[in-house]
Amino acid sequence: MELSVHFRQLSPRNRPENLAGNPFLRQNIQTVKILALSDEVVERLYSLCEVGHFSDIELILGCGDLPYPYLENLVTFLNVPLYYVPGNHDPRFNPQDIKSYAEGGSNLDLRIVRVKTFLIGGLGGSILYRPDGTNQYTQTDAYLRAFRLLPRLLLNRINYGRALDILITHSPPFGIHDDDTEAHRGLKAVNWLIQFARPRYHFHGHTHFYRRNLSASESNYRSTKVINVHPYKIIDVYH
Repeated sequence: MELSVHFRQLSPRNRPENLAGNPFLRQNIQTVKILALSDEVVERLYSLCEVGHFSDIELILGCGDLPYPYLENLVTFLNVPLYYVPGNHDPRFNPQDIKSYAEGGSNLDLRIVRVKTFLIGGLGGSILYRPDGTNQYTQTDAYLRAFRLLPRLLLNRINYGRALDILITHSPPFGIHDDDTEAHRGLKAVNWLIQFARPRYHFHGHTHFYRRNLSASESNYRSTKVINVHPYKIIDVYH
């Protein structure tokens, strides 16, 4: 099943379909078409890539717990930038270990990048539920990690007038798209990032939605659209 989501953060008069008569406004709308995925390999994507189904995709965002060869194959097929965060089933990053990262992509954990005009930041990992868990953190440790993004977020506000456009994480926020099982509680640090950075969009994985009703995997939190992208979604982002 293909999931395609279209969000426009524009007033009705300024939406792309209403700008045909205004070239100045039309040329100043920034868009990016994203393939966002997490947690589950969907081999059908390979055949869809081969027939050009995703020829207009401009960016791949991985939200964790995906085999790195899977991400590498998608980059090879689509030849577009890949940014991803590690999940709790991914290996701990080690630049000396080729199996701990996706070649051709960039690990966005605790980093912020500018793609086209979009500011995209990442926070990997999940709640700690095993003493020896990889990429697992207590709520306090997750806060401490998220705070490391603070200087760049403040600089973005000064330089661009906003801190962040898109936040990608593996874990959902606490109380949003999570559940009360030990392994699938959300991270409160993600809530803080959304509250402080006010991204337009937050994409995450970790919890799985198999129902066809998209409303189960989409929520509004403050001014942010929160989307569980499992197993994959195509998302048109405008600003």
